[in-house]
Amino acid sequence: MKKFIASMYLSEKKAIRSITDQTVISEDPVALAVSYAEADIDAILVFDLSYNDQTHDDAILLIKQIADSVGVPVYGSGNIKRMEDVKKLLYAGCQKAYLNLNKDSSFEILEEVSKKFGRDKIGGTFRSTDQIPQDTADVDVYMDELLCLDELGVKKAFSMTKLPLIANLPEISLDKTLEYLEMEQISGITGRQVSANIKEIDSIKKIAVERGIDVHQFAPTMPFSEFKLGENGLVTVVVQDYRSNEVLMVAYMNEEAYVKTCKTGRMHYYSRSRKSLWLKGETSGHFQYLKGLSVDCDNDTLLAKVKQVGAACHTGNYSCFYRDLIEMVNEDVDNPLTVFENVMNVIKDRKIHPKEGSYTNYLFDKGIDKILKKLGEEATEIVIAAKNPNPEEVKYEISDFLYHCMVLMVEKGVTWEDITEDLAKR
Repeated sequence: MKKFIASMYLSEKKAIRSITDQTVISEDPVALAVSYAEADIDAILVFDLSYNDQTHDDAILLIKQIADSVGVPVYGSGNIKRMEDVKKLLYAGCQKAYLNLNKDSSFEILEEVSKKFGRDKIGGTFRSTDQIPQDTADVDVYMDELLCLDELGVKKAFSMTKLPLIANLPEISLDKTLEYLEMEQISGITGRQVSANIKEIDSIKKIAVERGIDVHQFAPTMPFSEFKLGENGLVTVVVQDYRSNEVLMVAYMNEEAYVKTCKTGRMHYYSRSRKSLWLKGETSGHFQYLKGLSVDCDNDTLLAKVKQVGAACHTGNYSCFYRDLIEMVNEDVDNPLTVFENVMNVIKDRKIHPKEGSYTNYLFDKGIDKILKKLGEEATEIVIAAKNPNPEEVKYEISDFLYHCMVLMVEKGVTWEDITEDLAKR
């Protein structure tokens, strides 16, 4: 399917018009990305135009926030000099990293990053006016898509490679845009032509379909009409944390809420009291990002698995179901994530409310150097214990290591959610 890709250029924590035009188009790149994602585009391509290590780290953090805030794939490019830069982009949530093929440094790491992260995670960009430093044979082997940064580059690429091509287009006519999309090797378009017509993407896609062009169009796998509705034409939605499976809340959707949820990747509901559509988190910032949507056997209840930002409940509790009426068994004991969170919460409490004689408070009082020293010692103990054929000693030492690791996490403001989120991307 042909892709419509919005492009964004980051410079000093702002979104600017292009690589050559420094005009600021948004002081809030995350909000801009969210508006793009709601406009029926298929992906967002973010260029990092940073000029030193600090601005590079700032850009990576922004890209992570963008990836966390939109329901469409994010691609990353710009300022890729070594494998570590590719890793940062992918771990920040980018589905793919695009290397600049006009630079020797890209070819120096191309094979390495392709083998480590997978060919499907690597793409390339090139500009026809610049010299491509090496033979392009490696390109087809180690990446799966090429982004041509100018129109002339598209024509040049046809003779260079058989890879699918994304065309970076200036503002051109609709007919010429459709001509590009009709080219077999063109896998999508991006650039000013997409940005300038961001609110018309849905209409352009419909015209493309009428011309027989295979483009991605939003369509839920089950239309709303197939649901068995309750009062006022609404379907019940049970909302669940996608990591822990904890039930967060119960809400309702009408057809508009269902369509917007599936289209944007952010949970929309219908408020029975206000009799209106509402975007969860619109006023509180506690958004819910859709990770999966299922329907029950009777077609009358939806199960939404979400990534919850902040608290799901208006009371400030993470879940609306925070009051136990009957508790026959504590099944949380066997939930690893719950165990980690419980221990972490105790460590956090010790930091806020010191307890005399507490070893945890001793570590916090001694500071980061002491915490790091203990962490290094515990890591060494694991290595020594692993030489022992009895696994019990290894379990004990790993538990010690994880405890000290959690002390470090609290000291540095890192949560288990941060860690599991990062691991899930690897």
